[in-house]
Amino acid sequence: MRPLCRHVGDCGGCTLQAMPDEEYRVRKRDDVIRALTRHGVTAQVAAIVEVPPKSRRRAVLNVARRSGRIEVGFHPAKSHAIVDLQECLVLTPALIAFTAALREAMPALLADGQDAEARVTQADNGLDIAFRAQPKLTPDRTAKLAAIAAQLKAIRITWNGTLAFERAAPTVRMGKADVKLPPDTFLQPTREGEAALRTLVLENVAGAKNVADLFSGCGTFTLPLAERAKVHAVEREAAMLEALAAAVRATPGLRPVTTARRDLFKLPVTASELKPFDAVVLDPPRAGAQAQAGELAKSQVPRLVYVSCDADSFARDAAILTAGGYRIGPVTPVDQFLWSSHIELVAGFAR
Repeated sequence: MRPLCRHVGDCGGCTLQAMPDEEYRVRKRDDVIRALTRHGVTAQVAAIVEVPPKSRRRAVLNVARRSGRIEVGFHPAKSHAIVDLQECLVLTPALIAFTAALREAMPALLADGQDAEARVTQADNGLDIAFRAQPKLTPDRTAKLAAIAAQLKAIRITWNGTLAFERAAPTVRMGKADVKLPPDTFLQPTREGEAALRTLVLENVAGAKNVADLFSGCGTFTLPLAERAKVHAVEREAAMLEALAAAVRATPGLRPVTTARRDLFKLPVTASELKPFDAVVLDPPRAGAQAQAGELAKSQVPRLVYVSCDADSFARDAAILTAGGYRIGPVTPVDQFLWSSHIELVAGFAR
């Protein structure tokens, strides 16, 4: 039996941590099977790919100052209280150290009774911190943030969306490209999980020469794909596309990459527009890609690979694709969300 976190049962983040390992693995795989069954999809579900403990590189920490005391941690389920975090078996050691440093630094930034949220990402070259807080950013608060940046090991700090401190742009390696992350942007939760997803995506589109990457983000899959194929990346957030395009320009040896800003929920890429592509990758948010799946089902794209962080929305969209004539391959769960009810998964589809 693995050691349990001292906060198990109190913190709302790891509701399955006390479950025995094998029972836990069966439970998470069965969750995927049940979701597929509910939507009438028959598929082989592979064994779970697990990430190690202490590997999550981003977190949203709640901060409050009450009666002069700073609390830093997570909310329990259905509560606005804060479990003051003293350890965590999910976060990287650097993020655990950050919580302690944040506890010491916040008295200079919050008055009694005030709250904040610290969205922290461990980039390859340091910590990127985005505060969302009650107090406004003033010149005095900006100076205080600059003074405590070294204490927090921060290379960039934003406060309510405004840049307050930057020593360097937070950078993450994607394939052979270094991507400069926009503030408070999406990143796969763990390096290990991202590597597993990337391997599965590349395997499913091996040999493709012209790939559409839908919901591309900053290039998690676009950039590795561009080492072997022409890629068209589609994303709603302009800052992410700009970061991706800058990484392409700075990385020699990539195949051509084009980008398009588009809200794929409101305006999916149509079956007609998909004609030039011999493979499509899609990695939508938790809500899935129902409208886009409908257009893909009408298309003749030979191969698709779908990355999802929600088994139910994936199963719904898989049902649309299979009804449109696609054959679903093995579904591989990737457990990036340790000891929670959430699961990532990848599956290929072929005409």
